[in-house]
Amino acid sequence: MSHLRQTPLNERHEALGASFTDFGGWSMPVRYTSDLTEHRAVREAAGLFDISHMAEFLVTGRGAGAFLDYALAGCLSALAVGKAKYSLVLADDGGIIDDVIVYRTGDESYLVVANAGNRDAVAQVLAEEATRAPVSAVFTPQPAAVTSFVHIDVGDHVRIEDVTDQLALVAVQGPVAEQIVRETAGIDIPDLDGLGYYAWREGRFADALLFAARTGYTGEDGFELMVPAAQAGALWDALLAAGAPLGLIPCGLAARDTLRLEAGMPLYGHELRRDIVPAQAGLGRVVVMAKDDFVGKAGLAARDATDDPVLVGLAAEGRRAGRAGYAVLGPDGAVVGEITSGALSPTLGHPIALAFVPPAFAEPGTALSIDVRGTGIPATVTTLPFYRRTK
Repeated sequence: MSHLRQTPLNERHEALGASFTDFGGWSMPVRYTSDLTEHRAVREAAGLFDISHMAEFLVTGRGAGAFLDYALAGCLSALAVGKAKYSLVLADDGGIIDDVIVYRTGDESYLVVANAGNRDAVAQVLAEEATRAPVSAVFTPQPAAVTSFVHIDVGDHVRIEDVTDQLALVAVQGPVAEQIVRETAGIDIPDLDGLGYYAWREGRFADALLFAARTGYTGEDGFELMVPAAQAGALWDALLAAGAPLGLIPCGLAARDTLRLEAGMPLYGHELRRDIVPAQAGLGRVVVMAKDDFVGKAGLAARDATDDPVLVGLAAEGRRAGRAGYAVLGPDGAVVGEITSGALSPTLGHPIALAFVPPAFAEPGTALSIDVRGTGIPATVTTLPFYRRTK
């Protein structure tokens, strides 16, 4: 996989014996030991993930909020400094180009984190919308070094800067994640006790900038920690050293996938695609149609979504799980939908899946079945998420 991009932590993964896979054009660790061991570590103690493949964009300047209100589906200008919001990048017809998390880092500055495989697509959208937005904006593909997420000089124009290559991002997820971060040598995060969910703080790791957010993709408590790429290895080592006595282990993409599936979180390319609109994926609440204008508003307003397939959760018995692409069958055995993600749930002990089905089959409690290699496996539509942490 020599043609794939590597994160700043690649040598660490190799030294730990990781198996690798192509994910969004990056060589990423899929597992270190076993999928089940890594999954259970996150549910019971903590897991450490390299997520440096994610894309980051800084949006700064007077009018940054207005620009994002136009370019994204949500109302980001209303977001408080220090908070984060989940949002969507839409095409003109309302189809989903990517899902993102937006952090407000100052009165006139934001950080947008996008999916690795959609970095170019999101960059293209932001660059194009810089020419169409109701404020003066410019896209800068080669920005100056990131020295702060808070005190950023702003000018007359809104600046959109792709800072992906300057930064590394790791996630500590699990019930003891906060204790691990607190006890990691070199980490200094002001008021860590007061850092709530979907909020962030700027801190320090040794003498380096540290961006600490209480966000994640596992359904557990945890943190996503961003540092300059050159400090990634030292941060990884320090977290493992502090966390090992508490049960922390490195985890790969396989565990991350089953964890997010149990938590009912969508994955781009599966539950979210260019031909899916937000309401189909249960994300209609993310779209603020009351805004004067935004990319995708006209397309969504003109669309009759009455009969569009919608995303549901399916729970089955036994050990045979439906996988992405498997057919969902109605009571009469006819194909009515398709699985987008599925697995045997390590936490729940039975198969679970996400699928698109017509609205007539979407009511919780509806009895359907999954075609697993020619055998119909009974499944029931269930309320999402499949798993919810208790504290």
